[in-house]
Amino acid sequence: MPTRIRPTVYIGYVQFFRIRLLVLDAEEIAGYIEELDKETKSIKEQALRISWNMRGGISYNEAMGLSHEERETIGKIIKENLETTKKSGLPYF
Repeated sequence: MPTRIRPTVYIGYVQFFRIRLLVLDAEEIAGYIEELDKETKSIKEQALRISWNMRGGISYNEAMGLSHEERETIGKIIKENLETTKKSGLPYF
């Protein structure tokens, strides 16, 4: 049976997650899970916005693989392009 090799960064996240859950009570765990859910939805929304604005230049799956910094940078570029388009009066959509 093949063994899946994971990078040490992944293992660090798992250990951090487990340690964090061990010190929280039930209500705090529920709140933490809600925070993670909001972050997940935000990442998905960013990826969808990027893939829509790129018009096929980057797929949703590729956008999901981007780092936080890359998504933020692309988002800023898209916002600047939208503002430039509004100022110039050219069609954007």
